[in-house]
Order: sequence, then C-alpha cells, then structure tokens
Amino acid sequence: MSNEDSYTPPKVWTWDAENGGKFANINRPVSGATHEKILPVGKHPLQLYSLATPNGVKATILLEELLELGHEGAEYDAHLIDITEGDQFSSGFVEVNPNSKIPALMDHSLKPSIRVFESGAILLYLAEKFSSFLPSEISSRSECLSWLFWQMGSGPYLGGGFGHFYAYAPYKMEYPINRFSMEIKRQLDVLDKHLADKQYFCGDEYTIADMAIWPWYGVLTFNTLYEAGEFLDVLSYKHLYRWAREINERSAVQRGRMVNRTWGDASEQLHERHDAGDFDTNTQDKIAPE
Repeated sequence: MSNEDSYTPPKVWTWDAENGGKFANINRPVSGATHEKILPVGKHPLQLYSLATPNGVKATILLEELLELGHEGAEYDAHLIDITEGDQFSSGFVEVNPNSKIPALMDHSLKPSIRVFESGAILLYLAEKFSSFLPSEISSRSECLSWLFWQMGSGPYLGGGFGHFYAYAPYKMEYPINRFSMEIKRQLDVLDKHLADKQYFCGDEYTIADMAIWPWYGVLTFNTLYEAGEFLDVLSYKHLYRWAREINERSAVQRGRMVNRTWGDASEQLHERHDAGDFDTNTQDKIAPE
C-alpha cells in the first residue's frame, strides 16, 4: 500500500456526509426519526414492515411456512419499507424499531400490542407463538438456537463486511476485501462440513435455523448475492449447495422471497402482501436460482 492510500485517523472522528459508496445518502451516526409518518396498519393482527433483503426474507419465509402448516393466526400484512428512500427513519417505524432496521413486526393479537425487531428475534417469537419450526426437546432446541444465533453473529461479516467492500464501497480496496473474503470462506467451510451428514442444520428437522441461514449463505451459492459466487468459489461447497437448492424448492420459500421484493423480474415481485390471494396465480410458481 502506498503512502497515498494510507489513512491516519484523527483524534476525534467527525461525520463526513459525502463519504461515498452505495447507501451513503441514508447512513448517519445518530438514531431517531428524520420525518413524521404514521405506519399503515392492515386487517390482520400480524403487521410486518420490511423489504426483501436477506434479513427481511427470513420473516416472510417463516410466515408463509406457518400458513402452509395451517396456522390461520399467522396471516399477515407485509408493508414495504424502502430503505433506499429512508422509510426506516420515519417516526412510525422508529416507534416499532428504534434501531431503524428491517424487518420489524407488530403483533396486535395481544393487548397491549407487542413490537418485535431484529430478524432473529422475530423468528424466535413466531416459532414460539405457533409452536412450530423450533424443537421442543432440550438438546435439539439448543442446537437450533445455536445456529440461529450463529447466523445473527456471523452475517454482518458477510453483509456489512464482505458485501460492502466487494460490491458497494466507492472503490475496490485489497486489504478489506481479502480480510473479509478469508472470513466468509471460513464460514462457508463451517456450514459445508456441518451439512455433510445432515439434511438440515438441526438434523432431520427443518427449523428457523435454516430459515435464518438460507437467505444469506444459501442464496450466496446462487451467485445473486453480490454476484460473488465465482470469486468465492461457492460451488465447491457441495453439501451447502445441495442444502441451498433443497430449501429453494419449498413453495413457502418461493412465496416468502417474493414479498416486499421490488427488483428483478416482475413475476418475482410482490411489493405488499395483505392476503394469500395477492400471489398472482398466473406468475411462475418458483423463483429459480439466478
């Protein structure tokens, strides 16, 4: 690295609003609302405010899986939160999630209503509420929760670390790309080895652990997440590859991926969901690995 590329941190950091990179216009070092806006409320007790990012897809996959199991109480309205436009900084959204991140959930079936934020917390809340996709036996439950929280702890290295510097930073920087690529390759190896003799992350049972990991690490094997599949040689992780495509075949996963999606082919998008009938029966049944 040349001296021109080196950086000496100041004694006290100050915010440079023109720091560049994708999403620079919505990033800021303070919390709270930037504007007044009341969130819409639909007809169902469960109100989801989200976008079909990997974290958002976790919640919609679980809700669609619960409905497929016959849990009528899992019917939900999914309202679009456009994070590129700063919707997450509205006063209404901040009331649901003071951290201004999607997804966020309101459960109006209880009085007073309950807010749930952070994708892992939403998965755990819904799995416990409907007694589904979370093992009851203590050792299996512990394994499931360990993998759920593994994803919550590891995911930022893939998203905010690797993804940012590989895809979104204003220019390519060798050191951070190499640093985070090494960590993501290690994580992929962890997942691949674990799945060598297991169908799902907790053995034979499909759980919220799979729903948490798949939108990030499963979709990574499709080469659609940051278009980094070849760079990371994701196809060499054969057990992870097998698992990812098996999850992708699930009809609830297909529907969950569509909800609050605003990009890609129009047949793969459902900007808002208020009823099961919102899924257009004339569209393709599956979102194929891209």
